[in-house]
Amino acid sequence: MVQLLGKEVGKVGYGLMGLTWRANPPSKEQAFEAMKTALSLGANAWNGGELYGTPERNSLHLLNEYFTKYPQDADKVVLSIKGAIIPGKLRPDGSREGVRRSIDECLRVLDGKKFLDLFECARVDPAVPIEDTISYIAEYVKAGKIGGISLSEVGANTIRRAHKVHPIAAVEIEFSLWVTNPLENDVAKTCAELGIPIIAYSPLGRGFLTGAWKSFDDLPADSFLRHVPRFQPEVFGENLKLVKEVEAIAARKGVTPAQIAVGWVVAHSRRNGLGDIIPIPGATTVERIKENSTPAELNEEDMAALDEILKKFKPIGDRYPTEHMDLTDA
Repeated sequence: MVQLLGKEVGKVGYGLMGLTWRANPPSKEQAFEAMKTALSLGANAWNGGELYGTPERNSLHLLNEYFTKYPQDADKVVLSIKGAIIPGKLRPDGSREGVRRSIDECLRVLDGKKFLDLFECARVDPAVPIEDTISYIAEYVKAGKIGGISLSEVGANTIRRAHKVHPIAAVEIEFSLWVTNPLENDVAKTCAELGIPIIAYSPLGRGFLTGAWKSFDDLPADSFLRHVPRFQPEVFGENLKLVKEVEAIAARKGVTPAQIAVGWVVAHSRRNGLGDIIPIPGATTVERIKENSTPAELNEEDMAALDEILKKFKPIGDRYPTEHMDLTDA
């Protein structure tokens, strides 16, 4: 059984980003159908953001509308929201004023329709000691206004420093066949030692591991992925070799590459001394949500085969544009 804040959650969660943060987001009706489907399949660890959209419409507005229509679902969901970003700038603000502004705004928009279980700064503010930022969030926990504190894109030392100030309930990091850093930089080990569950975002490698894109030209014209080093034309073909190997294993097991990718993350949960790891794939259609919520069951032979593949095919290029890399693994 996997738990967040003492509440049972499914082995796969749900990322809300794509429902509000894209050039042409899905309709409210489609978003509601997606959210309802995820919950019905046990994906009740939901992850959204104040920054996922605009100040006028982001995850929080959609959540308010959803729980207004389905108030019976509010207690079924464990909700984590990222914030503490300077509005319109995508840069962190971990100051007392920045944290208060963000949490107060989240609570205002939710309007009591859903309790804010977890709040996390989307990125660590390099100008503010993490101990200070955590102490500001902890004031809201102690006042009963939010349930707990999670961290996002942090290194092992930051996790330890934050945890000394206030118990950390979850750590959100990018983790997939495409991004194995947490296994190598002590983040996964540290979380296991401290009993902190990992929330694994982008378990599908931002869609790359699904095999849907065969070249740079296949990327949507308005996608930020066109600016990510790992997706550039000169390395796309080399990186695609990993996907082809995953596709071969999927074909042998009679599943999709996406199910292999999510299954690989799930398989690391409580494996080799690690703690709970919950992937949160995002999707906007019922079909994709059903696919993502039924990960492939991988045995030790499958995992060994994937380990060998990863030794041969290391992704080329950073996972974010250069101007954003300084805030990763902070």
